[in-house]
Amino acid sequence: MSLPEPLAAEAVAGRRWPRANAVGLGCAVPEAVVENAAIAAATGVDEAWIERRTGIRSRRHAPPGMTLLELAAASARATLEDAGLDAEELDLVVIATASQERRLPNLAPELASVIGAVNAGAFDLGAACSGFVTAVAIAGAFVEAGRARNVLVVGADTLSRHLDPSDRRTAAIFGDGAGAVILSAGESGGLSETELGADGGCAELITCDGECDVIHMEGPETFKVAVGTMEQAVRSLGARAGLDPLRDIDLFVFHQANARITRALAERLELPQEKVVDCIAEFGNTSAASVPLALEHARADGRLLDGSRVLLCAVGAGFMSASALLDWGPS
Repeated sequence: MSLPEPLAAEAVAGRRWPRANAVGLGCAVPEAVVENAAIAAATGVDEAWIERRTGIRSRRHAPPGMTLLELAAASARATLEDAGLDAEELDLVVIATASQERRLPNLAPELASVIGAVNAGAFDLGAACSGFVTAVAIAGAFVEAGRARNVLVVGADTLSRHLDPSDRRTAAIFGDGAGAVILSAGESGGLSETELGADGGCAELITCDGECDVIHMEGPETFKVAVGTMEQAVRSLGARAGLDPLRDIDLFVFHQANARITRALAERLELPQEKVVDCIAEFGNTSAASVPLALEHARADGRLLDGSRVLLCAVGAGFMSASALLDWGPS
């Protein structure tokens, strides 16, 4: 992908690097709603147990005829409309997913093609549930370095197709969906800090091997590692930015893994409820789509406003973590 001419000229002239601003947001979920009653019948537990353990009341499952590409494209088109951009203006398309249907070809080039992003490079990113925030960090670096002016970041997963319906550790948790943002070059605001982490020593907590293609998860240990990892990430990011998380950050958007994880994290950080987004009851854990879906939820209820200082944080199988701090909206 070549450097856009105006950005190249600015770099040569010695001007400061642009900031990566979030200028568009859009999401898409399947229409089919799966209530707890259906999960309870297959797993041998009652509906109240599921909600008490996970905070989830329902989730969306993609029907057999729906592809991951369709979901991703729907969220991408909604984001372009929200940003007021044409697909031809995109320089790069990044999709974070752990559930593409085929090993090859990768999904991102197909996504760029179906939405009409004819001038964009494209690649897939595999970082499980932390994929979207990881992709935001990478896309932001492209913009800040002057290598791209407009980058589409999509998080999309259909993990319902990789579940054992009788496994109560996973069957009730995962749902399907897609969400996207566009990061564009601006004069101020936008991304200010990002941080990525990995601990391969915890890789066996969440697995999905190629032979059976079904997710296995060690629930209690995953809970402890997820809470501890995200707490450390939030404190580290705040320290790097010179901010007090409680005083200086308007909104915390954590990966929607489990309501108990979100509550425990908020308690450790002493965050007020109104600053923490929680939409897992309706959608479940949508993996790479969970953070953009949570952003959309916060925008709908009036908490995500232009100028809001937002902290994104997610963890995923691997064990990987990603966090980002940004002032929301165009500069």
